[in-house]
Amino acid sequence: MRTPLRLAVVPRALILSVAMVALLAACSTTPVRSKLPQLSEAKSAMLAGTCEELTPKLSVLPNTKITSVKSVAAGEIKIGGNAVAEHCLVVGSMYDRTGEPEATPYAIGFEMRLPKNWNGRFWYQGNGGIDGSVQPALGNLGGGPVTNALLQGFAVISSDAGHDNRKTRGPGFGLDPQARLDYGYQAVGKLTPMAKELIRIAYGKGPDRSYIGGCSNGGRHALVAAARYPEMYDGFLVGSPGFNLPKAAVANIFGAQQYKKVATDPKDLSTAFTKQERQAVVNAVLAKCDALDGATDGMIQDTDACEAKFNFMRDVPTCTGERNGTCLSEAQKKAIAPIFSGASTSDGKPFYASFPVDAGLAGPGVANWEFVASLNLDSGAVGLIFGVPPQNPKGFDGPNFTLTGNIDAMLASIYAKNAIFKESAMEFMTPPNATDMSRVKAMGGKILVYHGVSDPIFSVNDTEAWYNGTQAANGGDASDFARFFRVPGMDHCRDGAATDQFDVISSLVQWVEQGQAPDWIMARARGAGNPGGRNEDLPANWSADRTRPLCPYPGVATYKGSGSIEDASSFVCK
Repeated sequence: MRTPLRLAVVPRALILSVAMVALLAACSTTPVRSKLPQLSEAKSAMLAGTCEELTPKLSVLPNTKITSVKSVAAGEIKIGGNAVAEHCLVVGSMYDRTGEPEATPYAIGFEMRLPKNWNGRFWYQGNGGIDGSVQPALGNLGGGPVTNALLQGFAVISSDAGHDNRKTRGPGFGLDPQARLDYGYQAVGKLTPMAKELIRIAYGKGPDRSYIGGCSNGGRHALVAAARYPEMYDGFLVGSPGFNLPKAAVANIFGAQQYKKVATDPKDLSTAFTKQERQAVVNAVLAKCDALDGATDGMIQDTDACEAKFNFMRDVPTCTGERNGTCLSEAQKKAIAPIFSGASTSDGKPFYASFPVDAGLAGPGVANWEFVASLNLDSGAVGLIFGVPPQNPKGFDGPNFTLTGNIDAMLASIYAKNAIFKESAMEFMTPPNATDMSRVKAMGGKILVYHGVSDPIFSVNDTEAWYNGTQAANGGDASDFARFFRVPGMDHCRDGAATDQFDVISSLVQWVEQGQAPDWIMARARGAGNPGGRNEDLPANWSADRTRPLCPYPGVATYKGSGSIEDASSFVCK
């Protein structure tokens, strides 16, 4: 049974310097009702000297090579129309070495951005996919961000997690055992102490507070860090986490094989489940579930109630003749239903979570993940990075591996290890004892998790199961140090029929340093004119700036019964 969520009587707005950011970050908060340690607020500092003067000082960093240090002028980078202040850009690498395949050069490449006027905080930016390139160290989160960690004054680091995709030909780094471990978790463990020492040299003191965050694989990095390195960070921002990434990749391959059964063009999996047919499913689920939260608005807030009410086989129209985009054939239903109910082995044992049928199903992002990525990304990940032994990269055919490979064998390979690969993918990629976050809790740390309900690659139900397990490990309530927010309609990390623009960074900082737990977070749709960019997936009948509260699980944004359905003030978390 859904337990009632205790809400603050009076919402409190987050105080930020940028007006738009303040609106997006606004959230109701309550003091933490526990005896957990309360961490103090970070204190700002100024950079000691110029960027160029830093170079010789950084030569003392162990196992580190600094390539360049330069100044970046104020306004050279803008986020949502807001100018990022002057800062130093430090580029370097750690642990340069030679590895496999064929004497490939490896290093943990990184860049750090150090504001001249620093807020006393450190941000580790977890990047997505298979890493392999150093993304700008900005600390972006949320769809079309109008704020980020760098804009707010954090010192930010970004890395390639120990390999360069240009040198390894993408997933080829999986042939090197150490590269697998760096990608999984060791790059974070190696970079973090170095980054904190670099900060101490630059500002005359180390960071008062440290945070790690990202979405997708970046969310996985954050959750793994919470399990492995809780003493290194005070706050963990976990977005759409692929913390069971190896299993999720095999599950997406399972889905591709299901689609293959009903694809009218064997070279195009999207012909198995066209956009028009996916929209027909969306229409069917909205008919059953849209009004469960009190408002008929094209959004399904009560995901759990919808899963109990909606039946894919029964409620989606069945074609009585040819497929025409308004129905699914019996063969389609039989092929597609197991994808939603959860991937399974040949003897019917489930090995990954189910996926809710949600309003974002018809979006192009869903099609890309299920019909394209399954052939060209998941194949390389399972075959070369996660599997033991790895496939031979010479002549490796990703689409053929996906469409003809044995699911049971793939699943066994991600649990396997040998004398060369001493940790299985399910060991180096996942958080050990994932629901035991007792060390984070004991140190006063906080974990804020968000996940799009329409995410087609990492299931929100998997994250929900993790959170339920964490709750159970804490006497049924972990909300004093960990909270989970579902984002209805949101695709993988952004887009979809969703309010996908929100400032979770400020919410996490306020929780960690002021003890103000987020009881809801303001989220905005990105229609025409949005400073963070337009979300092309938004339904035409939505307001361009629709807002909604994101509610901590198991809370549901529920219509009050009056007021505009475009305005978050008309909804309350229940």
